[in-house]
Amino acid sequence: MLQVSYIRDNREQVLERLAVKKFKQAELIDEIIQLDDDRRQTQVKSDNVSAEANAAARQIGDLMRNGKKEEAETLKSKTGVWKEDIKKYNEHLAAIEEELYQKLVLLPNLPHTSVPKGSTPEDNEVVFENGAMPNLPPNALPHWELAAKYKLIDFELGVKITGAGFPVYTNKGAKLQRALINFFIDEAEKAGYKEVSVPLMVNDASGFGTGQLPDKEGQMYFVGLDNLYLIPTAEVPITNLYRDVILKADELPIKNCGHTPCFRREAGSYGAHVRGLNRLHQFDKVEIVQVVNPETSYQVLEQMSAHVQSLLQKLGLPYRVLRLCGGDMSFASALTYDMETWSAAQQRWLEVSSVSNFETFQSNRLKLRFRNAEGKTQLVHTLNGSALALPRIVATLLENNQTDKGIKIPEVLVPYTKFEWID
Repeated sequence: MLQVSYIRDNREQVLERLAVKKFKQAELIDEIIQLDDDRRQTQVKSDNVSAEANAAARQIGDLMRNGKKEEAETLKSKTGVWKEDIKKYNEHLAAIEEELYQKLVLLPNLPHTSVPKGSTPEDNEVVFENGAMPNLPPNALPHWELAAKYKLIDFELGVKITGAGFPVYTNKGAKLQRALINFFIDEAEKAGYKEVSVPLMVNDASGFGTGQLPDKEGQMYFVGLDNLYLIPTAEVPITNLYRDVILKADELPIKNCGHTPCFRREAGSYGAHVRGLNRLHQFDKVEIVQVVNPETSYQVLEQMSAHVQSLLQKLGLPYRVLRLCGGDMSFASALTYDMETWSAAQQRWLEVSSVSNFETFQSNRLKLRFRNAEGKTQLVHTLNGSALALPRIVATLLENNQTDKGIKIPEVLVPYTKFEWID
């Protein structure tokens, strides 16, 4: 959530940067500033009446001690009016603050100045490419056919049990899933992240804190009886570990990682581009999350991007890094890098990770602060990234490593899978 003071002091800059995200509601910005003016004026009036009432209370005490009871009673008769005025001001102030809050939560985060303009994924900026494209034989199969051929994933059984988008992993397919999770967690721990195991459901406050609510409620599975949401990513519960916390400066940076299943409704996702593992309603992911001093957050973002890239390099997957344009960014992000791997059988790029800096957007909602060198509390910056999401990694590993003898397992995974080939 943006800070009102920043909006007031930088109106034109706020409008200019929000326009990069295709948000052009200048009237909403002006309404927020006007409401803040009203809030300040009402607070001054309330404070003035309170000061007058407090001064009168002291004066009444003095008059009573000096035997001037009649004067004291005359002054005391005014206190009822002051109390009523204070009550009205406080009620009006509460109403203004609620309306101000409801308008503030409609504003997305401001994009970083490096974010390119654009409306669609085609406008994203390619900042880096790595790895050679594999040359597959003419009879190469897409991953959903390989999964069936080698009995790795049963999509139809998942439909029977739950519905489309909930696959069942079997035999070496299940072992490959577990191997990737353990490999990603081990690599994160080597990079200094502490593993945490978190709940798979969160409450409204947690969803709001990281920006999923009210922006993405339609994309999350809702457990209505208990008013809980199945998590779309481990980012939500891991970041909320620090909601309503004031940290010490020497506690930063905080680096956590965690593996969870993730649940996404993916409403409106149909067609050949979502076939197989390309888009699921339930999938596993290892998430890395950092809580850092604002002075270092963009350096940390590059480090997190490098960590994700190192995983792709160790798996031998060709990939590219995109800086997302304003129109393709999330509601809460200030800057996002997407990592995509090349699917040789499908002849297309598949997104496998997003690494984002949210600056103070989440921490303002979370009331997550640290005490700086001057002893004052200050909002931290929060960042997170997929390191990595499994489905499309599995898809590209199967497709890119297929041979006439079977599917070759990347060397780094063999200690985890205990087998070198899927055949």
